[in-house]
Amino acid sequence: MTGGAERGLMPAVLRQMTVDDLPAVMEIERSTFPFDAWTEGMMRGELADQPRTRHYLVAEADGRIVGYAGLAVAADQADVQTIAVDERYRRRGIGAALLEALLAEAARRGATAVFLEVRADNAPAQAMYERFGFERIGLRRRYYHDGTDAITMVKRLDEREGRWT
Repeated sequence: MTGGAERGLMPAVLRQMTVDDLPAVMEIERSTFPFDAWTEGMMRGELADQPRTRHYLVAEADGRIVGYAGLAVAADQADVQTIAVDERYRRRGIGAALLEALLAEAARRGATAVFLEVRADNAPAQAMYERFGFERIGLRRRYYHDGTDAITMVKRLDEREGRWT
């Protein structure tokens, strides 16, 4: 995990997600997104495209999965599909470490821009994305099941150096 150890935060280990991780991932998914949780079938479908067009990670701490994230990449465009951290492990840098790893993978695969949607009522997530240089580019009205709007954001990647900036 980047950044967390220096600030005295709990370290987490990131690794590629497998289907064996789905029970723990789905528990976090349902508690984090009670109105918009993906189904296990949807998550299995995402994993089936790994590594061709998808890149999914889990974060482990205290011997258990405490977060996960996923990326879709097609040509020069990438999309953050999801990021979630168990509520007991939030504010420890795990979400930032997952996002940093997704951005690095997007750059490695040749993406020049990374897009995402974030709930308009999720100020902590919006703040994290802005710290990473994401900019608001639009609004999708009533995007989520409960009627909440989604803010669309983009992060341009540095094509010259082949990495995110």
